[in-house]
Amino acid sequence: MGVRNLSCDVLVVGGGAAGLSAANAAADKGAKVLIVEREGELGGILNQCIHNGFGLHRFGEELTGPEFANKDEVKVEANPSIEVELGCSVLELAHDGDRLRATVSSEALGLAHVSCGAIVLACGCRERTRGQINIAGGRPAGVYTAGSAQKLINVDGALVGKRVVILGSGDIGLIMARRMTWEGAKVLMVCELASEPGGLRRNIQQCLVDNDIPLYLSRTVTQVFGHDRLEAVELADVDPATMRPIPGTEQRVECDTLLLSVGLIPENELAKTIGIKIDRATSGPAVDESLETSVPGIFVAGNELHVHDLADYVSEEGEVAGRNAAEFALGERKAGTADIEVVKGENVGGMTPQHVTGSAEGVTIRFRPRKRIQGAEIRVTSAGELVKRARRMIVVPSEMQTIELSADDMAKVTGPIEVSCTPVANGKKGA
Repeated sequence: MGVRNLSCDVLVVGGGAAGLSAANAAADKGAKVLIVEREGELGGILNQCIHNGFGLHRFGEELTGPEFANKDEVKVEANPSIEVELGCSVLELAHDGDRLRATVSSEALGLAHVSCGAIVLACGCRERTRGQINIAGGRPAGVYTAGSAQKLINVDGALVGKRVVILGSGDIGLIMARRMTWEGAKVLMVCELASEPGGLRRNIQQCLVDNDIPLYLSRTVTQVFGHDRLEAVELADVDPATMRPIPGTEQRVECDTLLLSVGLIPENELAKTIGIKIDRATSGPAVDESLETSVPGIFVAGNELHVHDLADYVSEEGEVAGRNAAEFALGERKAGTADIEVVKGENVGGMTPQHVTGSAEGVTIRFRPRKRIQGAEIRVTSAGELVKRARRMIVVPSEMQTIELSADDMAKVTGPIEVSCTPVANGKKGA
């Protein structure tokens, strides 16, 4: 069988929270949509997140991950303008005259080319592994990424261990600390390399404090012991300035399981095949306010853009990307007339968008603060003049901050936009 040729207005790569909402938004604009998902079902990582806490912002109710995904899946399945290919991987993106082309492969399709007017990339992110953080020792069983352990216990019903150490205080690690405890395992501790927890404050409380699980900051795992199965790990305190283990602080802890929750990386390998510009701070594609990348017609949303705290915001971005992708494919999109850089100011880390074109009336800026501030002011300025400011009771690196610029705010912009996050002047806390 030769290479098949398919066609659609908008191709959505990934069937998780961002991809599902993007597909629905694009179809609502009148586009013919194709979702390609490499797994055997839609929903993405949400399918293994059986805990609640999803949907409060978007739906006004508390849902589990599968329940959250199902709300969009039902709409996808009921919409005749949306087709879905499961078990389908995208191998390459390329230009196809004045259109775009994706080379895909699946058991059902074989090898196929999909010609499309626009693409939404919603590939999500992946976990950092032991090999990427250089923990010494052999290769015993019992060392897992937190997400892998979550799938094994929640989907496959396999308890991965009984005496557990967790390295990293990201949200998946915190949630797994609670999950393992509820399944009868003993979670000895959660260790965090940084001096600040990496997960949401609510997860620190609900997962660790409420279950009497200790959290140690500025501490890491330096070595694992064991041949066939993990027998122990070596811990060491970390110098906050250099982030290196402090000699003489080593401690051996007997355990049979080590879970790693040491960071997430946006899945941008596919984006690179067509030359999309990657932002070094977020590790995801650089975008404008419509979530369009440096390649016209290719949009990105969700954890492939930057790692989010809440699935609600992932879905919101998916809707923006899907709507704009449909307008691009159908020739209805308003072209921007500017190219204004968005600059990271004091205490601002990874941020989107990286530039503004004027293609949308308003702009949503999301960023992570570099350090904790009790009583903070977010300031947006242009050419030294104040555009907008907002106050927060507290900002921490683990929680993304959002500030909305209206059309009236954007009318004040006369040059590069700078975003800063600093203590409130005169020491008064924000409201």
